[in-house]
Amino acid sequence: MIVLVPVYRPGDRLPPLVGDLRAALPGADVLVVDDGSGPAAAEVLGAARAEGATVLRRRVNRGKGVVLRTGFRYVSTHRPGRDVVCVDADGQHAVTDVCRVAERMRVTGAPTLGVRRFDGEVPARSRFGNAATRVAFRLATGRDVRDTQTGLRAYPAALLGWLTTVPGDRFEYEMAVLLRLVRAGVPVEQVDIATHYHGDNSGSHFSALADSVRIYRPLAASAVARLVGRSEVDAVPAAAVTTSRPTPATRTP
Repeated sequence: MIVLVPVYRPGDRLPPLVGDLRAALPGADVLVVDDGSGPAAAEVLGAARAEGATVLRRRVNRGKGVVLRTGFRYVSTHRPGRDVVCVDADGQHAVTDVCRVAERMRVTGAPTLGVRRFDGEVPARSRFGNAATRVAFRLATGRDVRDTQTGLRAYPAALLGWLTTVPGDRFEYEMAVLLRLVRAGVPVEQVDIATHYHGDNSGSHFSALADSVRIYRPLAASAVARLVGRSEVDAVPAAAVTTSRPTPATRTP
């Protein structure tokens, strides 16, 4: 198992997160990919490396999609055959939930989402944004995915090569991956996780306007295609559709 942590201007939560992940997932490697944070991030990234993480640094900020593809490409080349679980660096994901998502993917062989419950103290923009994209995704695909923007996602090794070919440089990349998986009929697991926000989610680099436009554009195109009866099917590796592991359940509490 590889734990992939994409970062941009990471804070002090990153080094202890690396240590906690390595302790909770024996045998797992933590891969931190930095999105051009510059010299200011050197100390935090050095501390993450001291905790046992492999750290890759991009010189120019390009966006989360580019960073994730960089990580998938590195794993495919240097750690072939290893499954990957993606974790945000802002402390939003509890390590126990990371373990549960990783285990569900390991057992089922299906891509797995950590679905936030959005109860308790959740910033209004996050609650509204998730509700809106959930409705839009259902219109576009006919499938109910309860958290389309979660950053806690686990992918089987068979998908990594394909993941490097999915377009999208910023936050729209994760939506593009989800759309293509669902349209291809790939089972997608959903595991309920706790929701943790720090400082009204002030550590997020999501642009409410620019990134929302990028996310909704492919959703709108898919919704129109579905309404006019034009099917869209994306090719994904056969191993991701038919697996020797047990058939996954549709939901996991």
